[in-house]
Amino acid sequence: MTTTATVSLLVADDEELTRTGLRTLLSAKPGLDVIGEAADGHQALALATELRPDVVLMDVRMPGIDGIEATRRLQTALPRPPKVVVITTFENDEYVYDALRAGASGFVLKRAPSEQIAHAVRLVATTDSVLFPDAVRRLVAARPSPPARPARGVPPLTGREAEILRLMARGLSNPDIAGRLVVSLETVKTHVSNLLAKLGARNRTQAVILAYEYGFVVPGTGSPAVDRPVDTRLSHS
Repeated sequence: MTTTATVSLLVADDEELTRTGLRTLLSAKPGLDVIGEAADGHQALALATELRPDVVLMDVRMPGIDGIEATRRLQTALPRPPKVVVITTFENDEYVYDALRAGASGFVLKRAPSEQIAHAVRLVATTDSVLFPDAVRRLVAARPSPPARPARGVPPLTGREAEILRLMARGLSNPDIAGRLVVSLETVKTHVSNLLAKLGARNRTQAVILAYEYGFVVPGTGSPAVDRPVDTRLSHS
């Protein structure tokens, strides 16, 4: 993110009217600077590389490279990729789920008030919490297939890691988790880093999505699954 309080933003949507509307509305919000517009995934990747925005507001359904693939490529295209917030028409859009799995930090509805969209952009740019965790839980719970069992090779979580993962799924930030568990912030950061590595996740939202998929957390509840491997021999610090 930039060194000032201003969050730089790239808007990617194949509908010119939508792009213009978002740019007009968000440019009027304090602390936001819309620095570019992209009409498809190719252009979004090129402009993100050139302009280095803090956040990309990404439509998922675009011609050529769609928002899902553009989000996935952004994660490896830059040393410090921008956060991605997906914009969508329907809350339970399967494309949104795939975008979150590809590395997007969250999603907002196109019909949402401009202040809510601006809040989402600021939140992902300035905090480490999961964006709108209740909406993510509903999105996972709405999927027709039950969560898959843990992928082969996913190491067991320690008891403390499982506890922190559940708190992440509820939307708590690292400072919130540290306060809840009465441990240091550095301890929480270490556990979160270990969690991301074990799950093969690029960010917290992707970790939560994978936690639901692998059955570490029950969709729609944020509660622990009783049959997931947890290594109780390891420290709960």
